Amino acid sequence: MKKFFEKIVEGILACSGFVTSLTIVLIVLFLFSEAVGLFSSKVIEEGYVLALNKNNRVEELSPLQIKDVFDEEITNWAQVGGEDMPIKVFRLEDITQYYSEDDLGAAYEHAGRCITDLVERTPGIIAFVPRQFIVHPDSVHLLKDNTISVKDVFAGAEWFPTATPAPLFGFLPLVAGTLWVSFFAILIALPFGLAVAVYMSEVADSRVRNLLKPVVELLSGIPSVVYGFFGLIVIVPFLQQVFDLPVGESGLAGSIVLAIMALPTIVTVTEDALRNCPRAMREASLALGASQWQTIYKVVIPYSISGITSGVVLGIGRAVGETMAVLMATGNAAVIPHTILEPLRTIPATIAAELGEAPAGGPHYEALFLLGVVLFFISLLINFTVEAVSSRRNR
Repeated sequence: MKKFFEKIVEGILACSGFVTSLTIVLIVLFLFSEAVGLFSSKVIEEGYVLALNKNNRVEELSPLQIKDVFDEEITNWAQVGGEDMPIKVFRLEDITQYYSEDDLGAAYEHAGRCITDLVERTPGIIAFVPRQFIVHPDSVHLLKDNTISVKDVFAGAEWFPTATPAPLFGFLPLVAGTLWVSFFAILIALPFGLAVAVYMSEVADSRVRNLLKPVVELLSGIPSVVYGFFGLIVIVPFLQQVFDLPVGESGLAGSIVLAIMALPTIVTVTEDALRNCPRAMREASLALGASQWQTIYKVVIPYSISGITSGVVLGIGRAVGETMAVLMATGNAAVIPHTILEPLRTIPATIAAELGEAPAGGPHYEALFLLGVVLFFISLLINFTVEAVSSRRNR
């Protein structure tokens, strides 16, 4: 009867592990299925075209060049490989500057003919209009509409998913912001977390330990939005005053908030790992003449390195995947940061802020799911790296 019961428990545990693994695989496959459609989407907004004069020989523009043209940062066709003539930008709402209501018709039924005529007689024009308004496609030159490329996404330096006529989905600012904030958060949290864990495990008496441990564990239960408010009200003004910044929301503010949030995890896991070091090893070290501190950093810490690594991995996971606190404290600016004192934006904050307003199935929606895939691989890479370093040290 006992063996039968053990077999049942073993089967339940095996099924639980299988279901958990299958769930993770299905989640990853779902992210990929929702994200892969981004690279089959067109650069120019669906249903619209960029029409040029028939004599304009420019065949295609990159998404960034299109944005710069319509932002009037590129003002001559020679800057994009065309002839030396000024660029005339035309949007649909500009039509009343060229034609009267009588010309366009009461219901704008003549708008297509007017727009086509305008493109035909204006050499340097680039018109962003609905496709159906080009009534004679052979009389104008339509700019080639490519699909969104992998290079534009993963090597793009601008994230502007609502830009018209060509949205920009450059991941570099978001990936850089995520790694920047997470790196400094762990850089701050790891020494403090290890120091507190060593104190609680090796130095503090039982009364102090029994008081500190529940307090530290309680910190991990505080909602992240509360940490975000603390960072916004206390840390942000402090950094703005100390570093004389125009705005206090910065990567450093986000890193400090994340370090505070990661501390309970690092302290708890590391302290448990240190306390699991056998008493005999401590006594042997002391018997050989080592001091208490020599015993700690030459015996206890090396023996507990796997548990310390687990605490670091969990702390990094908390930092990399955090959303609300970072969204509130970092300034939420989608630019590549050059210093930790600049505003930035992370991947989780971007997904949280924009997923609700992205049209389902559109390029913006797919780009956010692809960001989720990138975040998954960043976390996976960090975990593998820490485990590899830990195993090498153990050997």
